[in-house]
Amino acid sequence: MKIIQSFLTGQWIGETQNTLLKSAINGDLIGATHAEVPDFNKAAQYARKQGQQALMQMDFQQRATCLRNLAKYLLEHKESLYSLSRETGATRNDSWIDIEGGFGTLFAYASMGRNQLPSGNLIHADSAMPLGKNNDFAGTHILVPKGGVAVHINAFNFPIWGMLEKFAPCFLAGMPCMVKPASATSYLTEATVRLMHESGLLPEGSLQLIIGSTGDLLDHLIEQDVVTFTGSAHTARLLKNHENLVNRSIPFNAEADSLNAAILAPDVSLDDAEIDLFVREVFKEMTTKVGQKCTAIRRIIVPRDIMPQLIDKLSQKLAKVTYGDPDAKEVRMGALASIDQLEDVKAKIAELSQNCELVYSQATNAKGIGCEKGAFIAPHLFVNHQPLTHCAAHDVEAFGPVATMMPYDSIEEALAIAALGKGSLVTTLCTKDPMIAAKMIPSLAALHGRLHILDAQAALESTGHGSPLPFLKHGGPGRAGGGEELAGISAVHHYMQKAAIQGSPTMLSAVTGEYVRGAKVIETDIHPFKRSFESVRIGESLLTHRRTVTEADIVNFGSLSGDHFYMHFDDIAAKESQFGERIAHGYFVLSAAAGLFVDPGVGPVLANYGLDNLRFIEPVPIGTTIRARLTCKRKIDQGKESKDGKPQGVVVWDVQVTDQEDVLVASYDILTLVAKDMVSTH
Repeated sequence: MKIIQSFLTGQWIGETQNTLLKSAINGDLIGATHAEVPDFNKAAQYARKQGQQALMQMDFQQRATCLRNLAKYLLEHKESLYSLSRETGATRNDSWIDIEGGFGTLFAYASMGRNQLPSGNLIHADSAMPLGKNNDFAGTHILVPKGGVAVHINAFNFPIWGMLEKFAPCFLAGMPCMVKPASATSYLTEATVRLMHESGLLPEGSLQLIIGSTGDLLDHLIEQDVVTFTGSAHTARLLKNHENLVNRSIPFNAEADSLNAAILAPDVSLDDAEIDLFVREVFKEMTTKVGQKCTAIRRIIVPRDIMPQLIDKLSQKLAKVTYGDPDAKEVRMGALASIDQLEDVKAKIAELSQNCELVYSQATNAKGIGCEKGAFIAPHLFVNHQPLTHCAAHDVEAFGPVATMMPYDSIEEALAIAALGKGSLVTTLCTKDPMIAAKMIPSLAALHGRLHILDAQAALESTGHGSPLPFLKHGGPGRAGGGEELAGISAVHHYMQKAAIQGSPTMLSAVTGEYVRGAKVIETDIHPFKRSFESVRIGESLLTHRRTVTEADIVNFGSLSGDHFYMHFDDIAAKESQFGERIAHGYFVLSAAAGLFVDPGVGPVLANYGLDNLRFIEPVPIGTTIRARLTCKRKIDQGKESKDGKPQGVVVWDVQVTDQEDVLVASYDILTLVAKDMVSTH
């Protein structure tokens, strides 16, 4: 008997069988959860001490690199996971979403971390702002690691992706985590964690695995910890109200199953391509993962006059579904994750049947040897003709290939029907008319976490209704849990503590690790562009010589650029404007400033690859004398090398262009690649 083990305090735990785990395909025994009850207080302390210490020996950039390497390692060993994923009832395509979708999330966060996060373990969250008249007292915000542990309680439907989409931003934030998968498919999560451990890439204590019950774990959490949950709204409420979580105000993020909708707008006719796109999207969401997705379409909201034709079109597609053993070539839909799940779906179908009409189903006839013992169910399509008054589909979710179609007579009615879901993760709006989208989307957004607008153009590249992406928010209000996951770097911030800091610009600069305007600068005889990545210091600065802007400058720049805007060339129009006279091109001021501060010789600065935060603050009339101050603002070591193998880093320079009265006329950041004078340690 294979025992599915926990991985806690650096050890694999579990020798005695507890709950039997069976194949969703044929009921064959896969293994069992373990009966041993771990010391969860010890495991939590291990994460906060050993795990936190190990993670803090790395910085954001190093952890991002680790995520990338881990994703590569897992990708190389994916076939063993595909083989095991079959037992959850998943087809190869279903498993791809879970397995390689999970790995893709690791790659995505590795890329976001390397491109958007600094070196070190502190994020300067926004620009410092003066809090006094002379900028001797300023304020800003920072994000720092919380110093606690994140407990991730996950659902059965995505045993790999569900873990990795939370682990990736958590790891990047420098927070160790304890993962608790749903028991039914925990064997697949355990296999993935074993691979992650065997890779040797993860710092000790950064990832622990709980198989079975969490026991008294929540009793041992402290204020610096975080709990996330994916699953039913009922369980989310129970966990959120746990006495220790409430008393200690421990952050709790819920992503709950919801009654997501697809709305066909009234502008779409039966002859439009969008009709087939809409039906295909609904069909895909009913049958992919056997409808076991928190984002699956449960409610189909359509114009009343064409509902009969839509029922026919969708029923015809559902009739072609062959389900059974995923290894069988003709099979396109697998099984529910377990017999328990099958019984739950059947019970929910019975509830829906009380006031919804079943218009399509088929006899259970799963293809494959032994499948009569599996957790198979045919697609079920219901219709409710009175969705505003008597419709169980607004409250009952059958977590399988089950959806209910509902008619509407006006846009306002469609919006009202959608709102009866009481908050959802996602809704699709299928329309050809941008004005209808502009009218409906703001109203829908109040009760949905994500809105997928489907038309013929979007369909060419759309990832679909049911695909949460690392770069966009996953979560929703109300019934959907009121939480938020993913959304790019925002998910990293979720696992960090935000604090406001106040003080002199010099102090803020020291704390944030980047130059804050008004802080003391370091002026030397050596041009900053002559210094390597290692040797240039934050705050090292150059105040340039002066240059007076002439009419010839404006004429020559206009001729070179082709920019003959009247404010630069029409003396009469300029005098009648708010400026009262001709002014220089903003981009000339930018170019002139570069001419003032750039060192022309060969040196460590390899390339300028962008500008950030560019603002033209005051007009620069003819006769204005300008100068620039160039200051090293931030250094980012991404561990990168040039094409010829030479290590380099990113240096961000603060540029302030002032006039003869020391008034700021232009402001921006320059990003440069700067050579290192030693081999990268990453």
